[in-house]
Formats: sequence, structure tokens, C-alpha cells
Amino acid sequence: MRTEEVKPILVVDDDPQMRLALREAIQRLGHRVTVCEAASDALAKLQQAGFSLVVTDMKMPKMDGLKFLKEVRRRIGNLPVLVITGFGTIENAVETMKEGATDYLMKPFSFDTLEKAIDSIMARSRYEKGILTANLEMQKIVVLAANLAGSDITVLIQGESGTGKELLARYIHRMSRRAEKPFIAVNCAAIPDNLLESELFGHEKGAFTGATDRKKGRFELADGGTLLLDEIGEMSIMLQAKLLRVLQEREIDRVGGKETVPVDVRVIATTNRDLYNECMEGRFREDLYYRLNVFPIKVPPLRERPDDIIFLASHFVEKFSVFAGRDPKNFSDEAIDLLMNGYWRGNIRELENVIQRAVFLSSGEVIEARDLMLDNVGSAARTAVNGKIRDMEKELIMQTLKDVDGNKTKAAKILGVSVRTIRNKLHEYGQKFPTG
Repeated sequence: MRTEEVKPILVVDDDPQMRLALREAIQRLGHRVTVCEAASDALAKLQQAGFSLVVTDMKMPKMDGLKFLKEVRRRIGNLPVLVITGFGTIENAVETMKEGATDYLMKPFSFDTLEKAIDSIMARSRYEKGILTANLEMQKIVVLAANLAGSDITVLIQGESGTGKELLARYIHRMSRRAEKPFIAVNCAAIPDNLLESELFGHEKGAFTGATDRKKGRFELADGGTLLLDEIGEMSIMLQAKLLRVLQEREIDRVGGKETVPVDVRVIATTNRDLYNECMEGRFREDLYYRLNVFPIKVPPLRERPDDIIFLASHFVEKFSVFAGRDPKNFSDEAIDLLMNGYWRGNIRELENVIQRAVFLSSGEVIEARDLMLDNVGSAARTAVNGKIRDMEKELIMQTLKDVDGNKTKAAKILGVSVRTIRNKLHEYGQKFPTG
């Protein structure tokens, strides 16, 4: 089962001749094109309509390509962006890719080079947008999501990390009447509490130190569209109260503002926690829980969808073979057995990483068990090994937190993981550290 869509390409370049050349070239490739002279105009277009790809020049007045890219990532999320420049160096190429550029071309380039870059990006985009499943329960969930898309009902998507909660949220948006309006995602676990309020609701100039200009929050940026509150279980109690008011009144208060701002936003929330239990433990507001839980969707983990394991693994083989310019391969019987017996704690995200690695490692006619780089041990043995690893992991995390007086940010930096990972692990262990 696959769902996907095709939208026009947005071109941003201050050079009129380059704009014209890019428009004609991309139209020759069979795509619809919208062109803009300035990055500010392009951002406005992105808020008004959906696009499959942005092609932007690097050196532009007022807002250059790098700043534009950062703003696209902040507002739109993972929309593909192809950066073009005549002033490229290895350093700014690396910086651009770090900021989330999908690809990078140096001027001058040929029509064939542009064609290959766009075809590659669009192929990746097709793979990333669809919801693929061979599992009957998941197919029912997709149908349910499509039916829910016709209304503005609030949806709470629950499931383990890596099960595809955000993908399902994006599908609901694409199937809704808001599809041509923005889809804005906010990872509540990735933004510190003291910044999340401003990020969600915006702020006025002078509201706090460093607030040199008025800034719209994610709610305003998502006006007319959909706001995804990812991992909402990580939000502080104080912000939960403010979010509840927004959901009830459909208006926001900017930090430092004196007037309310009306917003028309459909909210979808995701969590890998049991929010009902969080309410019982006093970590989540019960009134907000019932406001969000108007229509809950529970996404099952991959280990409970065995018919999806080889189906999705084969899809990922095809996907990464396209990227690598190779012919897709089948799996050996031993590789299939290993995949089917995996526990897949990281769910689809873990499976995708394993298959990506296997595609590049495999040198034979089929993908062998050794190419998967998974421990070839039985389920009981694997469970025992995983148990010991988890004990060692817990001891390391708890000792590191103790060494830094409970500061999660410092501990995350020492351990080379995200603060979100630390928080999730503490929740898993049933432990609390009040600071950081």
C-alpha cells in the first residue's frame, strides 16, 4: 500500500537570466515551476502553497541562500532544498549540507547535471512521502487517518520511537483541506523549556535579552495549516497550561505581547509515552490530555508487524540502491531469518539504517546475513545480551549525571547523545534528575 503526491518546484534566484534558464530547464524535465527573485518572497510562497522541491541560489541580497535554507528548515521541516552557487568552496558546501541542504551544485553546470540532481532528489522524495505497509492493522490505520483528514479533529498518535508517527501526521495533513497550507513540526523534546514558549508562541521586540525583533512562533507560522507537536510528553507543566488555553481559545499570546493573536491551526500530537499514566503520576495535565486525545491512534511496533519486516526491508533495498546507482538485490534465506528474528527496538528507523548499511556492504549477488551486521544469535541469547548492555548503559548514564550534578545537557555532551535521549532513558529507568 503506497500513498504519494507531486507538487511544483520553487526556484529562488536574484539573477533574472538565471531564473529564466532554471525555469525553462526544469519545465523541460516535466515539472511545474514557480520562480521568486528574493528569499523573502519565496518564504511567503512556501507559507501559501505546497512544493516538492526548492532550488535556491546561494549569494542573494538581504537574505542569502544559507539563511534562507535555515529558515526553510525552521518553518517547513524536511522539504528538499537544492542549493546552487557560483561562489562555492569546500567549506561552505559542508556548511550548507550540515544545515540540511539535500544537494549542492556549482555554477556553471550542464542541463544533464541539473537533471540528475533533480531526478535523484525527487526519487528520494517519492520514497520518503509514501506510507508503505503490508500489515492489515497498519492499512486500517492509514484508512482511518485518511478519513480523519477530512475534519479538523485533534489527533494524538502514540507509538514507540521509529514507528512512523510523524510520517502518519504528514499523511493526515496532505489528505486534508489544509494540504496547500504549511505543515510545521515542533520537537518538544529537542528545544529547552526556556526557549520552547517563544518558539511556539513567538515574542515581541524587547521581550527578553536578545529579542531584537518581533518573531512569529510556530502557531502563527502554521496558520491555516497543521502544527505537529512531536513528543508532547516532554513539555513542561507550565507550557502545558498555556497550550491548553491556545487549544481552547484558538488564540496565542506572544511572549512580551499585550494583545492576543487569533490562529487557525489543526493540531496533531505524537508521543512515545503512555500519557494517561503520565497524568496519573502528575507529569502531564489531565485536562490537556483529554483535549489532545479527541481521537487517539496507536501505531504498533515493527516486532508486532512481522509481515512488514521483509516488505519494508525490500523497499529500503530498492530505495538505497537507487541512491547508490546499483541494481536492487534479493536477500539470502539466512538474511531473511535474521531479519525476521530481530527485536527491532528502534523499529522502522533501525531497520532502514541496517538495510542502508547492507546495500553498501554487499558485494555478492544477494544480501547475505553478514551484510546486515546483526548478531547471529537466537532470541533468548539476544535478550540476555541486550539485558546486560542495558544494565551497563544505565550505570554509565546515572554515574555521568551524578558527576555533573544532574545537568542533562552536560551529561548528553559527555556521552555524545541528545538531551532527548537522556530524558527518555531516565523515564525508562523511572529515575529523575531535577536540573539541566
